[in-house]
Amino acid sequence: MVNKTLPAFALIVFLIIVVSCSGDDDVTVLKLGHGLDSTHPVHLAMEYMAERTREYSEGNIRIDVYPGQQLGTERELLELLQIGSVDITKVSSSVIEGFDPIYKVFSVPFLFVDEEHRYNVWDGEIGRELLDAGERIRLMGLTYYDAGTRSFYTKDTPINHPDDLAGLRIRVQESPASIQMVNLLGGSATPISWGEIYTALQQGIVDGAENNAPSFHLSRHYEVARYYSINEHTAVPDILYISLSTWNRLSESEQEIIQQAADESAIYQRRLWREATERAMDEVQAAGVEVVYPDKEPFIERLQPLYQVYMDESDELKQFIERIQELADG
Repeated sequence: MVNKTLPAFALIVFLIIVVSCSGDDDVTVLKLGHGLDSTHPVHLAMEYMAERTREYSEGNIRIDVYPGQQLGTERELLELLQIGSVDITKVSSSVIEGFDPIYKVFSVPFLFVDEEHRYNVWDGEIGRELLDAGERIRLMGLTYYDAGTRSFYTKDTPINHPDDLAGLRIRVQESPASIQMVNLLGGSATPISWGEIYTALQQGIVDGAENNAPSFHLSRHYEVARYYSINEHTAVPDILYISLSTWNRLSESEQEIIQQAADESAIYQRRLWREATERAMDEVQAAGVEVVYPDKEPFIERLQPLYQVYMDESDELKQFIERIQELADG
């Protein structure tokens, strides 16, 4: 059977090579591709990182940012990073778990108790170890971008209890962890690409989806899904990666500049994210969306079998889960 995706992928690689040849010989040019639009807090943080990198390198390092899947889809960009054809990208940790199962730790439901807890994990020893684990798949993790917490939104009925999910087709990311979670809660997990969700909701292909408030708002899904149930089942970060082959080509001082710029961009992104979340909640409610805050305990109880699946999967995953839980207790 002919693989019809290969010509498209080859074209992307060819275009990237053409772009790569357009830089100044005395300037290190790095290509950063991602799938978000140019108004998203993560894109703005990447532009901020590019500015800081140019400033700290005195113009000797230039990061060109290509939003909106110009250089490929999220998965294609990861594969391009692995072969060094693109230098930097961001990816949801739910996607990267398909490359290394250790990243399933971020998909464990209700693992993070609040914003402070998850920031302490990302900014501390645990977070650094998980970023460094990217080397196992030819990537170097630079930092985490906050993607908030994910909650259910539905067309016809609010989700106040897991029983309310019974029989509902809920769009999820193409993540085994997300599929298991929704099915265990009683829904029917339905993986659909991001760009198809609006139409799928409109046509009744799915009854709902789950995501953070800014994504619910910016996608305009609130126009067809009129109930937003804030149960905050997961807090799945975006991870900023640089190709390991690119990283190893850089001098130590260049690596330090890029890492510093990435760290500063994460702080900047968190401020933008809080503002975007507040604005999104205000605007979807003004548009008539009913926002409910269900008790989380019934969801946690229903998902107990899934926690055991994670704990039994590997000693490494179990240890990371336990360390993150201990940090909350401490």
